[in-house]
Amino acid sequence: MSDINQAVRQNGSAGVKGGIPRIEMVDALRGFAVLAIILVHNLEHFIFPVYPQGQLGWVEVMDQAVFNGVFSLFAGKAYAIFALLFGFTFYIQSSNQKRQGKDFGYRFLWRLVLLVAFATLNAAFFPAGDVLLLFAVVGLVLFFVRNLGDKVVLLAAVFFLLQPVEWFHYFASLANPAHHLPDLGVGEMYAEVAEVTKSGNFKDFILCNVSLGQKASLLWAVGAGCFLQTAGLFLFGLYIGRKQLFVSSQPNLRTWTRVLIVSSVAFAPLYVFKEMAGCGDAVVRQTVAVVLDMWQKLAFTGVLVSSFVLLYQSAGFRKLVGSLVFYGRMSLTNYIGQSVIGALIYFPIGLSLAPYCGYTLSLLIGFLTFLLQVRFCKWWLSKHRQGPLERIWHKWTWLGRRG
Repeated sequence: MSDINQAVRQNGSAGVKGGIPRIEMVDALRGFAVLAIILVHNLEHFIFPVYPQGQLGWVEVMDQAVFNGVFSLFAGKAYAIFALLFGFTFYIQSSNQKRQGKDFGYRFLWRLVLLVAFATLNAAFFPAGDVLLLFAVVGLVLFFVRNLGDKVVLLAAVFFLLQPVEWFHYFASLANPAHHLPDLGVGEMYAEVAEVTKSGNFKDFILCNVSLGQKASLLWAVGAGCFLQTAGLFLFGLYIGRKQLFVSSQPNLRTWTRVLIVSSVAFAPLYVFKEMAGCGDAVVRQTVAVVLDMWQKLAFTGVLVSSFVLLYQSAGFRKLVGSLVFYGRMSLTNYIGQSVIGALIYFPIGLSLAPYCGYTLSLLIGFLTFLLQVRFCKWWLSKHRQGPLERIWHKWTWLGRRG
């Protein structure tokens, strides 16, 4: 535990009585991920594709530049960071219990059940369904590997990230031209959800989102390769925790430097190959292109995470991103809160401003939401140890615990 204690001094971590202390860099990285998610969601109008028509030419050019920039940087990568840190958090919690001679596994299963409840709350205001439900389902993989060795965990992570299901369908189609991927009907489901959203009926909006919207989201994740990618990232997060790679030490910094170099070199060719596969036939687009898309996003996620870790060693950078520490400590509250705020701003159940907000204005709204949430986080954490939803999740996780 000496390395962890050193991290407390170097990263300014707040201690946690009786367990592994928080590492502020991880909170800041989690805050960065949620900020990126908010920006992407605002540009998408929370999967409500209604935008201004007939804008001036220069406005359309600016909007397109904003869209391309934000999506290239963050789309798919922010959730990947979120998933990585989910696995890392599992390591912290399970390690703290192991120090007391306890198995966190079954308590974690109950924690996943509670996460389903939070996912339902978020999905009520987010027509596309919610990634928290995906996390709750895929999180089962952490339960099954919790007592396995580091090498097994690493190999399992690599296996999932190789996307074996997509490769199976691709080679099956080569062996048998009649082989087709199942049509999950996601497009039709989302179209129905969009119509309910446009109606402005609050009751129908909520009920449709938590039922059909959630179903569409999970099925979309299956087709987009997100199920296996999320499992792989969970396991990588667990592995990072076990190897203490978020601890500031010269060997770890050299590791993150290598991650940055490899990820940077791999990203460009993977992106090019993904674009080429996207021009292939239907089977290639639904298999090989999906795999390459996941891989190029994974490579860029490696660039973002390693860059953040390395930059965080600088006092100037830590000061610049200091607010993200507060934001990351209340990530669940902020994540669900931004969905509620977005619904009230863009949807017919609220102000219905989607038809008046282009990408640039939507990005500014996202930043404003972030700034308001940061102010709330600083105020709340000056009076409480945890965010409101974090406190509920923690309290109910340990419901019935003795001692």
